[in-house]
Amino acid sequence: MKNKSFLSLFIIPVIIIIALLVVQAFCDLELPEYTSKIINNGITSNGITSSVPEVIPESTYINLLKIANNDISILASYDLINKDNLNSRDLKALAKKYPIIKEENIYILKDLTKKDLEELENKLVKPLILTTMLESNNENILKALNITLSADERLIDKLNNLDPETYSLTVNGALSAFDNLDDTMLQEYGHLSVKTIYENVGIDMNKYQINYIIHEGLLMLLIAALGMIVAIAVGYLTSKLASQVGFTLRNKVVSKILAFSSAEFKEFGASSLITRSTNDIEQIKMFTVMLLRTVVFAPIMGIGAFIKVTDNPLNWLIAVALIAVLILISILFSFAMPKFKSMQKLIDKMNLVSREIVTGMPVIRTFHTEQHEEERFDEANNKLTKTNLFINRLMGVMMPSMMLIMNIISILIIWYGAKEIDLGTLQVGTLLAFITYTMQIVMSFLMISMVSVMLPRALVSVKRVKEILNKEISIKEVAEPKAFDPKEAGVIEFKDVSFKYPDADEAMLKNISFKATPGTTTAFIGSTGSGKSTLINLIPRFFDATEGQIYVDGIDIKEASIKELREKIGYVPQKGILFSGTIASNLKFGNDDLTDKEMQECAKISQSEEFIKEKEQQYESPISGGGTNVSGGQKQRLSIARTIAKNPEIYIFDDSFSALDFKTDAALRQALNKHAAKATVLIVAQRISTIMNADNIIVLNEGEIIGSGTHKELLKTCPIYKEIALSQLKEEEL
Repeated sequence: MKNKSFLSLFIIPVIIIIALLVVQAFCDLELPEYTSKIINNGITSNGITSSVPEVIPESTYINLLKIANNDISILASYDLINKDNLNSRDLKALAKKYPIIKEENIYILKDLTKKDLEELENKLVKPLILTTMLESNNENILKALNITLSADERLIDKLNNLDPETYSLTVNGALSAFDNLDDTMLQEYGHLSVKTIYENVGIDMNKYQINYIIHEGLLMLLIAALGMIVAIAVGYLTSKLASQVGFTLRNKVVSKILAFSSAEFKEFGASSLITRSTNDIEQIKMFTVMLLRTVVFAPIMGIGAFIKVTDNPLNWLIAVALIAVLILISILFSFAMPKFKSMQKLIDKMNLVSREIVTGMPVIRTFHTEQHEEERFDEANNKLTKTNLFINRLMGVMMPSMMLIMNIISILIIWYGAKEIDLGTLQVGTLLAFITYTMQIVMSFLMISMVSVMLPRALVSVKRVKEILNKEISIKEVAEPKAFDPKEAGVIEFKDVSFKYPDADEAMLKNISFKATPGTTTAFIGSTGSGKSTLINLIPRFFDATEGQIYVDGIDIKEASIKELREKIGYVPQKGILFSGTIASNLKFGNDDLTDKEMQECAKISQSEEFIKEKEQQYESPISGGGTNVSGGQKQRLSIARTIAKNPEIYIFDDSFSALDFKTDAALRQALNKHAAKATVLIVAQRISTIMNADNIIVLNEGEIIGSGTHKELLKTCPIYKEIALSQLKEEEL
């Protein structure tokens, strides 16, 4: 994320995903709220949501005002609807909703703000409860006031007939009795009072209740549908973003690897580079999904759920649940963390052993060491398997343990919640919503914990990928490269060149000086380890010389463009390397514009034409990865043909004729001499017959030039060259 160009690619999708996660969390957090409403208001309270009735009969309104001591907020909140002032049409329409209007005037609630409605409810609820109780001759009120009524007498009428002072004392005493009620109980009594008023007005309460449940249920379904759509969108966008992260990282890693010199390749190793560019990036990709889907979402859910239950008397149980979860996670983490940290190293080892077995199969079979290699593979495989099993078992323990904690917490919530319901301080729907919110909070912690378990492995992968991306390349491109001199085209010159590997104690090459010109062949020979391959690898800048200068086309190669330098060079390595595809695709690897005729000519020069024509599909014959379906000699010849197709100024053959028989070797070199007559040719060889006709042969021993000249000159002046020659050819052949 410190990389601005990398961050800029993903900042907008990340913001969109986070916004969608907030919407999803809102939807998920609202569902328990609607469940609570349906139970508390829809089922328990017949669909009544407030202790403020929307309509009040005139008689009840007058009694209510009197009990409320003509509270100005009540007076200002209702409008009188006089049945005598309505035309027949309006009266009929209103009577359909409030049938009592045919007999009595009504008061209808004005449109109030939420705040005004809450203030009105606080002032109205107690007088309203008392009014409905008095009007219905409630037995509890009769006992409390110690009043006896005749069969056709109403308590409210009897109170209204009292003198003002007695009335005030009686009403205030009755109202003060409600002060001991909990808010929840007060609300329930308020809803019952509103229900009584609605029944008196003539409203069908069954229909009213069903309409409320349907309305809230539909809203709940809409919110659930919105949550589902958003969840699908988040899943799609997150997966797409994670894939894009993987794609971008793979591109960056592979681009960086392609820029590596041989020194960086040796430092990391092929198996580790493969693991880092595949498995490690896959781990980062998976963690990106988890990061966005869980690490971002879980806190939003947890905080939102916690806010929802802040005022609940059972919220102390959440602390109990979280402590239990944290203890469990801490125990599991202490065992899992070390294993996760070692996982990627074990995968590296597994890849290394697998790669060595696959690439070294002929040697393994020759030396009959199959059993030993199986044991090596089993050892690496067992270590990786045991680590995976250990981690999976821990994860297997985590989920049942978490479910056990959640179920125990649910039992505790129901146990203590039942007591609160019995005391009247909690409603059933609120209890069910509280259980859901508690589970959401616990699950949020669980999800974050599971991601935290994955975090060490992901961080190891990030570190390993970062090591590649941040690796300083030893072969650097100059800021302002110099142009090559056309007059010096093809000229190569070494001036006092020395080279030392970064981790070596001694220099591999010492004071190397020579010059190769177009139209000539310069050969290098010497014992194994004398520095032949290292020397020619300095020309295309696979390594940089430690001391001295190397000139190509008249300029120091360190001051030239690496791309332009390598475009001038046709390089055939010791080990012929082919790529998966066809013979034609391999020959066109360095020259996309190669025509079929030119391709056939290249194959003819490299002596590949004969075996290509024997194949059924000829140039379209498939080549497997690494060229495993062709022989060593065929692989070398195709590699040479590929270089010829490039038609470079400089040819470098690094012991590229070793797998060819003498006849093919001679025919190839003869055809090549004609084709590359104007090019500069450098050959590293072990066979005297391959280089004896070279214009200049350089003999290397322990990194130093000990002889230079033609074949005949070296036989006279260089004992080591003569010794090598006599070991391969008879004296008369020399």
